[in-house]
Amino acid sequence: MSLLVITGPTASGKTSRAVDCAKAFGGEIISADSRQIYRNMDLGTGKDLEEYDGVPYHLIDIAPAGYKYNLYEYLRDAGNARRSIVERGRLPILCGGTGLYVESVLKGLQLPEVPENQSLRRSLESKTLDELTAILSSMKSLHNTTDVDTCKRAIRAIEIATYYIEHPEAASKAQPHPISDAVIVGVAIDRDHRRSRISARLEARMKAGMTEEVERLLAQGIAPDDLIYYGLEYKFLTLYVTGRMTKGEMLVQLETAIHQFAKRQMTWFRGMERRGFPIHWLAWDLPRDEFVEEIARLLQHIPS
Repeated sequence: MSLLVITGPTASGKTSRAVDCAKAFGGEIISADSRQIYRNMDLGTGKDLEEYDGVPYHLIDIAPAGYKYNLYEYLRDAGNARRSIVERGRLPILCGGTGLYVESVLKGLQLPEVPENQSLRRSLESKTLDELTAILSSMKSLHNTTDVDTCKRAIRAIEIATYYIEHPEAASKAQPHPISDAVIVGVAIDRDHRRSRISARLEARMKAGMTEEVERLLAQGIAPDDLIYYGLEYKFLTLYVTGRMTKGEMLVQLETAIHQFAKRQMTWFRGMERRGFPIHWLAWDLPRDEFVEEIARLLQHIPS
C-alpha cells in the first residue's frame, strides 16, 4: 500500500490536513516531528492532540523528556509503525516538518546506531553554533540543518557524519531502498501569512502556559541544558526561566528563531525536490473538500 506524505513549514496547518485525509482514506498518521516524540513537551512542540479527533497516530509521546532520540531510532520506529498500519489494511500518512525524517523515510534508509565520540566532542565544545554549522555544511552527509539550532545538536550531527566517514563499511550497509509508491504533498503558505500565523500561535501558546510547562519539566529534574538541546521554545524559555534572559528578550528572540526555522524548512524542501523527490504543493487555505479531492487524484496516479 502506498505512503502519503504531508509536509510543509511550521504553522502551515499540516496536522489538520493529515487528519482530513486519514478520515477520507482510512489512514493512520505517523508523526515526522523530531520534538513531538517527547512526553510532557506539549505546548512547546505544538502537539495539539485534539486535532486528531480519534484518528490513530504514531511516534508521539514515545520517549521521556530529556532523552536524545536520534535518526536511527526514528527510522526503526517509523518502519515498524508503517508496517503495522499496512498490515491492518490502512493507509500510512507521514505528517510533519522535520525534513531529515521525511526524506530519510522516503529514501528507505537503514542506519546503524552511532556511538558517542568523546574526543571529537571535546575538540568541538569551544566552537560557536555558526562555526559548527559551517563544519556540518561542509560534510557531504544527510543531516537536517533546520533542527540544528543549539551547539549540542550540531556537535551530535557532526559526530554522526564523522562516524560514517571513518566507518565506510557502515555507510555501505546503509544503502537506501527508496519508497516507489509515495505521494508527497506540501502545504504551501506564503511568507506573510506564515509569519502572521507563527506570531499568533506563539502568543496563544504563551497564554496557554508554555512557560509553566518548562518550569514543570525543570522541577521534574530535567537539566536546563537538556531542555536547551531541543531548541526553539525550550531553548529560549529555559534561558528565561533560569534567569539568563529577560521575558522581553526571550519573546523577541524566540519569535525571530521560529521565523528563521520556517525559512530553513523551506530550504530543505526545495533541496528535496532537487534531490529527486517531487512535492505536490497545495495551498494552505484550499477548502477541505478540494484538498482531499486533490489528494485522491494523486493517490490514483501513483506507480504500481
